Amino acid sequence: MADLELTVPTRVDGLLAETARRYPDRTALIAEGTGTTFGALEQRTRAVAAALRELLPQAGERIAVAAVLHPDFPVAYYATMRAGHVAAVVNPLLREEGLLHVLGTCEARVAFVDAALYARIGALRDRLPHLERVVLIGGASPGGPADTTLEALAETAPAGTPYEGGGDDIACLHFTSGTTGLPKAVRLTHRNLTVNAAQIAYAHRLDAASVTLNHLPTYHPMHLNSAVHAGAPQILFAGPDPAEALAAADRYGATHYYSLPVRLARLADAAEPAGPAPRALRYVASGGSALPPHAAARLGERLGVPVFQGYGLAETSPLTHSDDADAPVHGSVGRPVLGTECRIVDVDTRAVLAAGEAGEVEVRGPQVMAGYLGGGGVGADGWFATGDVGRVDTDGRLFLVDRLKDVFKCDNFLVAPSDVERALLDHPAVAEAVVVDLPHPYSSAVAGALLVLADPETTPEAVLADVNPRLPYYQRVQDAVAVPAIPRNGNGKIQRRDLRARLLDLTRGPASQPRPTSNGKVPAMAPEFTVVNTFTLKDPAEAAHFEEHFGSHVQWMRAQGGFRAHQAVRDLDTPGTYVNIGWWATPQDFKAVLGSETFQAHAAEFHRIVDVEADPSMGVLRVAENEGGQAQYVTVADVTGDAGEYETAYRAYAEAARALDGFAWLDLARSLPRPGRYTAVESWRDADAARHARELPEYAALAALTTSRTVTAAPVIGTR
Repeated sequence: MADLELTVPTRVDGLLAETARRYPDRTALIAEGTGTTFGALEQRTRAVAAALRELLPQAGERIAVAAVLHPDFPVAYYATMRAGHVAAVVNPLLREEGLLHVLGTCEARVAFVDAALYARIGALRDRLPHLERVVLIGGASPGGPADTTLEALAETAPAGTPYEGGGDDIACLHFTSGTTGLPKAVRLTHRNLTVNAAQIAYAHRLDAASVTLNHLPTYHPMHLNSAVHAGAPQILFAGPDPAEALAAADRYGATHYYSLPVRLARLADAAEPAGPAPRALRYVASGGSALPPHAAARLGERLGVPVFQGYGLAETSPLTHSDDADAPVHGSVGRPVLGTECRIVDVDTRAVLAAGEAGEVEVRGPQVMAGYLGGGGVGADGWFATGDVGRVDTDGRLFLVDRLKDVFKCDNFLVAPSDVERALLDHPAVAEAVVVDLPHPYSSAVAGALLVLADPETTPEAVLADVNPRLPYYQRVQDAVAVPAIPRNGNGKIQRRDLRARLLDLTRGPASQPRPTSNGKVPAMAPEFTVVNTFTLKDPAEAAHFEEHFGSHVQWMRAQGGFRAHQAVRDLDTPGTYVNIGWWATPQDFKAVLGSETFQAHAAEFHRIVDVEADPSMGVLRVAENEGGQAQYVTVADVTGDAGEYETAYRAYAEAARALDGFAWLDLARSLPRPGRYTAVESWRDADAARHARELPEYAALAALTTSRTVTAAPVIGTR
């Protein structure tokens, strides 16, 4: 492994055994003021493992372990593997249907759950024929006819010897959501997890002198395994208040503070600091979803320590990238961790792209999964396609751009729209439902829904009042509107991006715009405010720096109120020139962003490296048939006659163009300060498809009404 020889035990439970041998009396965990040493943790693990071996003598059985933020989780997690079984890690926030799918998929024979999960499983036992025993963890007493508790299991354990197995054995199943919305079971080997523990410890500067504070709603094995490998004590802080968590970090001398982006963003944006920074604190780490760059910078200034991010997936154990803990670049998730490769490939051709070009992120390394339960998932050459779109700068740092899939993240949790749609469709008053992500300043995104109501007397609010309590908080629908029908394209497919824009129109448009009523009638949509910016490099050598800075800037812009979408392209006919078109709900939304300190700071850097020409406009037309499209064109047209005639002609051209093979999307905006000036952006599969469009009679009629200039462009970054 490059740059560092990672010496790790063969098996995951060996991480604990080795550290307990070296530091038996050192505190391993502190929860609610009570400490547990590595030696005591190993002793409890050994006892529970022996009990599991007696209960399930055949190795390789699957045991569900709820990842509660409590010292019982590591005992159950490591004991399962010590007994030669597979730990299926379960999110303790899952509701009944999610639990049924996860426990049924892994065919768990034993489940370690806290009191809340135990209550939910009680109603499901007759639908889980493989589940033989439920063990209470988390310090709770049985609230009913519980099978047993972790303590009782440990107390009655027989003498036994650890299971002897290899590093390629499956150690763990992690569940993640795919494009269908149904969680997939990811098969991780002992080597996947032990190597990643060492990779994380190295990237995060974790060693025996470190003390970590986990301010998280669940106990992620990455934090457990990396700290145990390093011999670092962990403080488990389950309360939601960041100020109280910081006070605990100070009280226990924490050097590393792990928290959710949503909590860190709120801490950064608080009107007053939460108090003095913890005296021993050296690093703040965020992961799971994006922490806005301005929030990371502001929090770093407040606490006087670096705030950095990483990137990974359940399929990669999970970490593949980490920013430099000592000198982070906000907006980036950093370089690959040791022994890991990353490349960006064209979404369609799968060709490897150069630095600065956006495409799908692929990774390869010793932490990449063995595959999904049921097969598949990793290429024959070891590369794993993440489903995320990003770009890598010339220094090897990864900047994430967008998702290829429909899923999105709320706080640290992946949300599959189809999961939420199924819950909505279970309501008797809902005939159809489409769920999309809506931008949120702290949670990254929240769920929104378009509903076709079967009962005209029912309102969207009444539906949500019934459905939301049955969903985990991160899946709950925050905005819903009634529509007469769900729009679909000619193939009957739903275009989620277009529906997302429509829902934003209906929920966050001008105050004068009426909301849909319970009878499903939707008023005409107001046009969107559009800004066309042309950037010209002052020094062509600054291209990579500009694209990196612009990528960070638009990530922040996407989180602002009223933002709809944007697309930036590079002018191939005039090197050093870029065009970005941004769509906003109202001019007031855009003006509010212009006045912010963060925007002004970004603009100052832009003006240092580019000349900027802004053209405030109004959106006229947006048409989308497919996503992507590699052949893009920007046309600036000056209408010589009647503007209304031109817009009518353009709509006719757009309808003809969308029927052609290879059409992706097009947008048209009308300049406000320059009457008669229009800017259009078109995207096609390739240049041949675009050429066929230019041969349409509708295009000839359009061209006759203007003097125009069309340039060939390449996509840089955008939501299209």
